[in-house]
Amino acid sequence: MLVVIDVGNTHTVLGLYRDDLMLDNWRISTSTSRTRDEYIILLHEFFRSLDADRREVSGMMIACVVPLVLNELLGLASKYFYFRPLVVGPGIKTGLPILLDNPREVGADRIVNAVAAYQKYKQAMVIIDFGTATTFDCVSEKGEYIGGVIAPGMHISMEALCQRASKLPRVELIRPRDVVGKNTVHCMQSGIVYGYLALVEGLIARIKDELKLDLVVVATGGLAKIVERETTIIDDVDELLTLKGLKYIYDLNSSNK
Repeated sequence: MLVVIDVGNTHTVLGLYRDDLMLDNWRISTSTSRTRDEYIILLHEFFRSLDADRREVSGMMIACVVPLVLNELLGLASKYFYFRPLVVGPGIKTGLPILLDNPREVGADRIVNAVAAYQKYKQAMVIIDFGTATTFDCVSEKGEYIGGVIAPGMHISMEALCQRASKLPRVELIRPRDVVGKNTVHCMQSGIVYGYLALVEGLIARIKDELKLDLVVVATGGLAKIVERETTIIDDVDELLTLKGLKYIYDLNSSNK
C-alpha cells in the first residue's frame, strides 16, 4: 500500500492506495505544533477505520508547503514505517517541464496538480486550486508548466475584511439571493461570493486571451464545489486531484529506480 500526503497551509489531506485503488482519504488541520507521535496516532486510527495493516505499506509520497510539518512527517515515516518517504522537490521526476525563471519557486502542490490534470486530459489547461490562496496554474498542450497566478483565497479575504473593519462581522460564505444587499450580512456575502466569482471568471478570460489556447479549466481544493455551482467557466472539479498526482509521481519515480 501507498500513503500519499498533501500538506497545505490550512489543511493536510492524506490518502491510502492499494495498487491503483484509493481506499479512502482524510482531511485534518495543518498544525506546526503536531508531533510525529501525534501523526502516528492519527494514522493508526485511519488504518483501523479501514481494517488495514500498516505493515502492508511499502511507500509514502509527500507534497508539503510547510517545512516544519515536513520534518515531523519524515520522522513519522522513519519511526512508524521504517523507511524514508519520497518528497516532491528537486531530484524528483514529475514528467512536467517547468518553464519558469526559477522552477524551485513553484509550490509542490501546484506542480502535483498540474501533473495529475495533464495525465487526465493531455491538453492545454488551467488548474484552479481553491485553498488558503487561490492559484491558477497553466499547462501547455505539450505538458509544460508555463506559469500561473496567485490570488488571496476566499477565507483570507473574509478574515482580512473582518480584521481591518472592526464593525463588520464574520459571515457564512454562501451566495445571497441578490447582488445588491439590503443588510450588512448580505452585502458582505455578495462582495465575497460574487466578487470572488468575478475574480475567477475575469482571470480565466484574461489567461485564455493571453495564451490564445483552447484551455480546459479544472478546479480542486476545499471551495471548488461551491464556486463551480455559481459559474459555467469550470469544466471539471476533482477534489482529490493532488492525491492522484502524488500517486502518479510515486509510480514514475519507483519505475525509474
